[in-house]
Parts: sequence; C-alpha cells; structure tokens
Amino acid sequence: MSTHPFDKALALEHSDIRAGHFTGVTSPDYWNMVGPFGGATAAIALQSVLRHPDLLGTPLALTVNFAAALEAGPFDVQATPVRTNRSTQHWTVQITQPGAGGTPNMTTTATVVTAARRETWGESDMPMPEVPPPESVKRFSIGPAGVAWLDRYEMRPISGGIPAKWDGGLQHSESRLWLRDAEQRPLDFCSLAAMSDMFYPRVWLRRAKHVPAGTVSITTYFHAGPAQLAEVGTGYLLGRAVGQQFFNGFFDQAAHLWSEKGVLLATSNQIVYYKE
Repeated sequence: MSTHPFDKALALEHSDIRAGHFTGVTSPDYWNMVGPFGGATAAIALQSVLRHPDLLGTPLALTVNFAAALEAGPFDVQATPVRTNRSTQHWTVQITQPGAGGTPNMTTTATVVTAARRETWGESDMPMPEVPPPESVKRFSIGPAGVAWLDRYEMRPISGGIPAKWDGGLQHSESRLWLRDAEQRPLDFCSLAAMSDMFYPRVWLRRAKHVPAGTVSITTYFHAGPAQLAEVGTGYLLGRAVGQQFFNGFFDQAAHLWSEKGVLLATSNQIVYYKE
C-alpha cells in the first residue's frame, strides 16, 4: 500500500542532537504559492508533539504563529514539554531552516496543550447547521495555478464559495462546505488541525476583492477524542467559516468543523493580514 501524501508531508526523522528534535522536508503536494499550506505546517508542529516520548494525553489546543514562509527543502523541528501537570501538558514548538552563515532562520513558533481527558458530562451549544448531504453538492474542481494543496482535498461548497466576480461588491463573509481528503485517509488529530486552516481569507468574500492576505496566527481547539475521530473515518466534515472584525490591515475569522453525524470536532480562530 502506498503512503498517503499527507503522511509523506508529516514524515519526521527523530534526531539524536537533543530530545524532541526532528528533521523533515517540505512537500510539493501541499504547496501554496510561496510556501507550504499553513494547515500542513500546523500539522507538522502537532506531529512533533505526538511523536515525543514524553507525551501526556491527546491534543486540546494548538496555536501556530507563522513568522516567515517555509522555503522548499529541509527543516528542523524542536518540541519541548515546558510543564506537565496531573491532567495537562504544555509544549513549545519551533520550526527553523538553515539561514545565512549557518544561523537558523525561525519560520514558525507554536504552543500545544495536551490533556488526559476524563469522562464527564458534556453537551454542545453549537449545533451543526442544516445543510444538504454531501453527495448532492457539486465538488469544487478548479483551483488557481501554483496551489497544489487544493488537489489534496475534496471540497463541496454549499454557500460562500470563492467569488465568481471580483467586483468589489460588499456581502457576507460566511462559507459552508463539505470536505475531506481527496485520497481517502482516516481522520486523526493532525489532519483535523490541517483542515481547520482550509478556509480562504474572509476578506475576499466580504469585499469580492482579491487582495493580498495571509494567516499570521491560528489557534485550533480539539473537542473530540480518538474514538470520535475513528467514528468519522474517511467521511466528510462540515466546515463553516466567518469573518468577525476587519480593521487596519488585519481581521479575524472563526471556523467550525462537524462530523456528518453532527458532532463538533474542532473550532479555530485566526488573525489574518490583508493589504489594500
């Protein structure tokens, strides 16, 4: 059986240089114009924690700060558990590439919180919207040149697709779509982290204007455990994304991901740079 493209992108080699140090290589399958798809980079940061021998529990929160775009080629990842409590564990992650004169170039910083969850009462106050089933929604099939990562996913927009006309018309910023890996792969925490960053900049939809934009920082909260992810398997997720405030070159957008059965699996918030 061939290795899934996402697993190739996540492949990390453990280094003996110091504890929690890994090396990897960027994947052309998840390229996004000037660097890797941000969701793939977030998944790599999370993967370094999940591969660490001192890991406690499962992911609870992941914050990734994109200081600079990764260049094509090798990179280093350092995952460090900075504090371990009875139920939670706190991590810092740094991704670097060789810079001028051999000085490491910092591209990405991240923090991760993992937790040993215990069964308690639970309920959701964010029900899944009523939408048509995925099989009845047309698949998005045409992506811009140089954005290879779009081919790695099957996306079926229900509403709020990329504007057909960039005419500057003001409108809402909400999108809803069904999504999953184009080449079937069971859902796990890393792929869930990547899918949390799949939504294009809300300013494009809000203004119908294709302005330069890029994520500065994204935080994803995980609301499910391994059993809930295993239940999803290779099925679809319903994604919803909406902008919240646009002000002086930056805006934030929120996203929600539900299983087909209506289980809220993850939520995310990100701050995005945009230019007039």
